[in-house]
Amino acid sequence: MDSYPLVTVIVIIFIALIFDFINGFHDSANSIATVVSTRVLSPKYAVIWAAFFNFVAVFFVGVQVAKTVGTGIINPAIVDNRLILSALGGAITWNLITWWQGLPSSSSHALIGGLIGAGLVKGGTKVLIWKGIIKTASFIVLSPVIGLSLGFLLMVVTLNFSRYTTVAGADSIFRKLQLFSAAVFSLSHGMNDAQKTMGIIAVVLFSSGYLGSTFYIPYWVEFACYLVIALGTMMGGWRIVKTMGTKITKLQPMGGFCAESAAAISIIGASVAGIPVSTTHTITGAIMGVGSTKRLTAVRWGVAGNIVWAWVLTIPISAFISAAIYVTLIAL
Repeated sequence: MDSYPLVTVIVIIFIALIFDFINGFHDSANSIATVVSTRVLSPKYAVIWAAFFNFVAVFFVGVQVAKTVGTGIINPAIVDNRLILSALGGAITWNLITWWQGLPSSSSHALIGGLIGAGLVKGGTKVLIWKGIIKTASFIVLSPVIGLSLGFLLMVVTLNFSRYTTVAGADSIFRKLQLFSAAVFSLSHGMNDAQKTMGIIAVVLFSSGYLGSTFYIPYWVEFACYLVIALGTMMGGWRIVKTMGTKITKLQPMGGFCAESAAAISIIGASVAGIPVSTTHTITGAIMGVGSTKRLTAVRWGVAGNIVWAWVLTIPISAFISAAIYVTLIAL
């Protein structure tokens, strides 16, 4: 365990919070795309609604995901300031690239890829904690599949319960219900995604000797991460909103409600289990599941295919960028 000057630690924490902000900015689409595309809320009020519930999540869940990120991906004993800076650099770079391209990729897996890349350069494969990596990586596949399955199931059940309701009546009911589902989904987004930055900040404090001999997540770190991700969400990643809300499939309030509810159930379950999942993967799968209840051609599978490629490439490309940054920092 190394000891770093307080100013160095503060700088690294600040950069981690920049990642947290970009995470909220990048993933804002996850929280608001459905409620905006169904015109239940305007973009302005949708981001405020989502940001509020992102922050409120601080009162609803523990720090299981943060502990997985902090100690379950690479051995925390080898963590130093260069490694964390490289991991954050890889994750931030990939997030900005995918935001510019309008692709809803995973901030979670970008960060994990960043940790893996820098960790491999510093310590080789022996520093990787394969149990945590495999559990996290497996949800690249499982998250969208679970989201798709639950979205399809909820939509079928909802359609059956609503079969005697007029179109106008159903629309009126689900416009109100979608406010609730959007709130719960934003709550689940905050629960899972803010914790990833918490894990990074806590491992910086731990490796620098500021937490003592036991790894834990200070409350001020929890509060700061939830606040910053909420601020990022308020800024909104509008390029990705268009992809999520209109390019995959066309949603009505009923479909928006089912997609958000399915994704929220999946993400809250993962958060309780301490699994850092991608809210992006989950809500995208749920939207596809809802769309496929109409007919398979209602989903634009070509757009979905481009999104899947972004998912597959996230960890390796983030790892490569992070490794390159680490090598550069060592050479300086």
